[in-house]
Amino acid sequence: MNPGLIGGIVGGAIGLAGGIIGTYFGIKNTNGPRERAFMVKASIIVWVALIVFFCLMIVLPNPYRFFLWIPYGILLPWGIVAGNRGQQRIRQEEMQDAERRDAP
Repeated sequence: MNPGLIGGIVGGAIGLAGGIIGTYFGIKNTNGPRERAFMVKASIIVWVALIVFFCLMIVLPNPYRFFLWIPYGILLPWGIVAGNRGQQRIRQEEMQDAERRDAP
């Protein structure tokens, strides 16, 4: 077999395994049920978006597939920031709810 093909397959498998492990621990390390539900939804959205992106990269011919990097480069950072803000908002709301329950 071609060494480039082997490297591509091994690298893809390692990347996929890293994504699965990162998703698992991202969900596992949440603080409450609302935060966990948010992370599950966010993970599903990200996985679906990446699968669509990679499928389009395979299906689209040159030079059109290179245009996919424009929305990817915009939506990825925006999604990360929006997701972090949403998670932080939920954490603060859950802490306030816990303080209200503990208050006499």
